[in-house]
Amino acid sequence: MSFLAIDIGNTRLKWALYDSPRPGAVIQAQGAVFLETIDELAEKAWKHLPAPTSMLGCVVAGEAVRRRVEEQLELWDLQPRWVVPAAQEAGVSNGYDHPMRLGADRWVALIGARGHVLAGGPPRPALVVMIGTAVTVDAIDRDGKFVGGLILPGHGIMLRALESGTAGLRVPTGEVVRFPSNTSDALTSGGTYAITGAIERMGRHLAELSGGEVPRVIMTGGAGWKVAPYLDMPHELIESLIFDGLIHIQAYRGR
Repeated sequence: MSFLAIDIGNTRLKWALYDSPRPGAVIQAQGAVFLETIDELAEKAWKHLPAPTSMLGCVVAGEAVRRRVEEQLELWDLQPRWVVPAAQEAGVSNGYDHPMRLGADRWVALIGARGHVLAGGPPRPALVVMIGTAVTVDAIDRDGKFVGGLILPGHGIMLRALESGTAGLRVPTGEVVRFPSNTSDALTSGGTYAITGAIERMGRHLAELSGGEVPRVIMTGGAGWKVAPYLDMPHELIESLIFDGLIHIQAYRGR
């Protein structure tokens, strides 16, 4: 009863093969490739894998990329299935004005985070932060309702925008410091503090909504490790959050 989870972001495709479609399942194999090379999956990374029994994927890169991945999945007799945000699933309700317009990755991450919250103790609010090409900061209340969230540029987009729109600035290799005294450090520190400031502000909003209860902060994404050290609030970095969400959805649907 092996299960293949696929997360197709704006830059990379990540995949993991689990021994079963249930929370706590053991990873048998995993990998990541840039979108430019996904047409090689069937001949390289997936060639010697045992055929999965089922799969579920999350895709934000667009329909053309999804179709390319489905062509690679023809390696096995496997029906491709992709998460579409809904009004409710796996114990999480969707408070977006138009639920189906919520990004699939945000929806899956919310479900994964809710699973971690309930596995760790009584229900409590949670802040779900994804840091990649873009940054999302989403709030879920103690009842499992997604109440809203922020979208802002990732660090790379911020720096490239400054480079293209401001004479004399170049993408830096600076450090994050409290009082930057050179341009490289100023750019790196500014981008990092813009992201952490948005997270901390949303954390305050969610705490106020929750009657003062401090939310659990769960962070994920390829660039999460760069930002986490500068976040002035308790948090945890869970790299597998999207996969965790996919497993929770699969287990919920299979009940």
